[in-house]
Amino acid sequence: MAHIAGVELPRDKRIIVGLTYIHGIGPSSSARILSKAGIDEDKRVKDLTVDEEKKIREIIQTEFVVEGELRTQVAMDIKRLMEIGCYRGQRHKKGMPVRGQRTHTNARTRRGRRKGSMLAKKK
Repeated sequence: MAHIAGVELPRDKRIIVGLTYIHGIGPSSSARILSKAGIDEDKRVKDLTVDEEKKIREIIQTEFVVEGELRTQVAMDIKRLMEIGCYRGQRHKKGMPVRGQRTHTNARTRRGRRKGSMLAKKK
């Protein structure tokens, strides 16, 4: 089983799809990694040799920020926005949509369940 950047890749998927299970690597990054390593995109994860796995691991370590380090970096960026008090930081603090979406209707994912008397009456 391929274990790259602390993530177990699914054995039966194509390697181009399997690499996207790593946080911080999407389809285009995955294709770029495989072209640099000289590995066919249609190859399955279970068919990788140890050398190919090692090449992929080295490319990811040298050229990409992934998993825990990326999550920490994103959290620090959000914290910085909140500390300087900019508009985006204020939206993060309030738990509101940050990127200009409307909030009069919708935005339930970010704001949580509805509150109010109508909900209480239904129960």
